[in-house]
Amino acid sequence: MSQPFDLSLFPGLPPEVVQAVSELQFELSVERAARQHEQSVVAEKDAFITELKKLIEKLEGQVQEYRRAKFGPKSEKLDPAQLELALEDLETAIAETQAQIAAVEEKIAASAADPERATPRKERKTRALPQSLPRVERVIEPDSIACPCGCGDMVRIGEDRTERLDFIPARYQVIVTVRPKYACPKGRAGVVQAKAPAHLLEGSWPTEALLAQIAVSKHSEHMPLNRQAVVMARLGVPIDRSVLADWMGRTGALIAPVVDHMATILKQGSTRLYVDETTAPVLDPGRGKTKTGYLWAVLRDDRGWGGSAPPGVVFHYRAGRKGEYAAEILDGFNGTIQVDAYGAYTHLATPKRTGGKPLRLAFCWAHGRRKLIKAKPKKGSPIVDEALLRIAALYKVEGAIRGSAPDHRRAVRQSLSRPLVDEFFTWLTAQAARVSRKSELGEAMAYMLRRQDGFRLFLGDGHVDIDSNLVENAIRSPAMNRRNALFAGHDEGGRNWARFASLIGTCKMNGVEPYAYLRDLFTKLANGHLAKDIDALMPWAYAQKVIASE
Repeated sequence: MSQPFDLSLFPGLPPEVVQAVSELQFELSVERAARQHEQSVVAEKDAFITELKKLIEKLEGQVQEYRRAKFGPKSEKLDPAQLELALEDLETAIAETQAQIAAVEEKIAASAADPERATPRKERKTRALPQSLPRVERVIEPDSIACPCGCGDMVRIGEDRTERLDFIPARYQVIVTVRPKYACPKGRAGVVQAKAPAHLLEGSWPTEALLAQIAVSKHSEHMPLNRQAVVMARLGVPIDRSVLADWMGRTGALIAPVVDHMATILKQGSTRLYVDETTAPVLDPGRGKTKTGYLWAVLRDDRGWGGSAPPGVVFHYRAGRKGEYAAEILDGFNGTIQVDAYGAYTHLATPKRTGGKPLRLAFCWAHGRRKLIKAKPKKGSPIVDEALLRIAALYKVEGAIRGSAPDHRRAVRQSLSRPLVDEFFTWLTAQAARVSRKSELGEAMAYMLRRQDGFRLFLGDGHVDIDSNLVENAIRSPAMNRRNALFAGHDEGGRNWARFASLIGTCKMNGVEPYAYLRDLFTKLANGHLAKDIDALMPWAYAQKVIASE
């Protein structure tokens, strides 16, 4: 019955018939309303499910894109800093989509015919916060603990605890040093007064702690001074950027002897160093634009073969990328340098080298691998795929012997890696004959074939690594600083960058917190420690002191 039955059309019906028809009409209307409600609920749920499917499909695409960016071959073509930014945005997008999916799932559960039977959403697992952080307990009591039965107050039987991470904004303060003067009341003696404490920058406002904070913010957290000035003004300290620059320039000059001494230690106490260079744009006022300077990184890290010397890196600013700069920086060093195949290093391996004996050049397999990947055509290349598999076999051997003694590393390489390398270059020679030398792939293969001696050098020396990735990792931080600050304002500014990058980079390699080290260093420099024991000012010496105090 689709329409209500009109009883007025049938006068004279018995009351019991009228009653029965009315009850039937009511039941039918209730049934119709229930059916309509059920249909609307189903339609709403179908809409939610359709939306959920779209979101899941979107999430799967984002996760695929994330994996491709992080683990796929395309990551070889991204600058490491650019890759970090890309991953950050992808992770943010994934989290947003997951939140949207959770909201839709909650709507589906709420629209269920029997909400009580709906499966409750699992609570998200939270990571434990570091125990070293201070904790402030906030106890929230009920409005009343009086028992409803009238027996008195309820007793405590347990508690629930949750932890959330809070932030207290930075607070600047002024330290007022008061030095009372004392004199004989009868005027029979001179005046007595405590000696003024030493300051790193005499006649200036900043404490050593503030100077350390500014340096770390710029050179480790990549916040240029103009942005720091904005933050300081927001927190109630309006100090002009030029003042901050003056502080950093004067401080950079004071740390120069420490960095120079560290450079000497790395060269004199090593037989193997990593060397690489990265651009450092510098403003050229005469032309109204920037010129290209370079930060040359010299790194020591003997942990790969179990060496006991502490790791360190020193950056040298130079106005160009010529071989004469490499010769000047490495003057007095004798041994092996792990480098890419840039031509500036070639003359260092000849008898004509000044400043020491001819150096041995160990070339980087990671560079050769990247050139092959870059040369791979869009349609693919069986040659490149095969080359990558052969190189991967070498890296598998290296992974097994990392940290072992030099003799053991050399023995394993002679047994396992040498046959692989021999086969690789025999195979690569045959493939190169089939490919045009002028093609990108032909040039990539020729790059490795012409430099076989340098690529083979790691096989006969357990102190040498298969690549120079360690120094490439070290230059990421200055590269990020360059990306944020765009350029240095002067050649001296480039040298300032290099000094702070050297100390902060070495801190990170030795597991030292850069701010704590710089604050300690500036305090010691203010108190004349440089003339007493410069070796104690090295970042690794500070690391040993921290370990001893724990």
